[in-house]
Amino acid sequence: MATNEPYREGAQTLIAQIRAFRQQIPKLQIPEPGRTRRNLASAASVPPEFIELISVTLRNSESLARNGADPDQSNDLMSYAEAYSPVADELESLAHFVRHSVTAAKNKAGSDALTTYALAQRLARRPETADLAPHVADMRRLLKRGRKAKAEPPAGTPAPTTKPTPKPVK
Repeated sequence: MATNEPYREGAQTLIAQIRAFRQQIPKLQIPEPGRTRRNLASAASVPPEFIELISVTLRNSESLARNGADPDQSNDLMSYAEAYSPVADELESLAHFVRHSVTAAKNKAGSDALTTYALAQRLARRPETADLAPHVADMRRLLKRGRKAKAEPPAGTPAPTTKPTPKPVK
């Protein structure tokens, strides 16, 4: 079996580089456990024009300015969001492409293995290649192990009863 060390080392190098990106992204926040995007989505979906109007109003209204909202900070946050949203899109695309590549690699390896298994099954039936039979049995066992078995009823659940078939009356 081929070693995956070259791939593992390359992947670890990339992971380190990706984690180093974290240090380069200002205002990066790690979500709190249990807190989802849905918790943030309501206020985050306010139109940028609304935020700009609030900023202008805050600058021109002394009574509103007392509530602690800072129009400069709001403008800075909106600039940040506008600039870094494409970065998130690009990273999500990359993650999608990497996951697809992983699935494609597994698909090719699995397809090749299933083709070889089918050939081995046929060859194991021939007298001149009967030595493959134990290997085919091992392969079959491993394939069945990977499949999920039908769920059994919980312990203590009575087995379904079948009614006897009535005999026809003569």
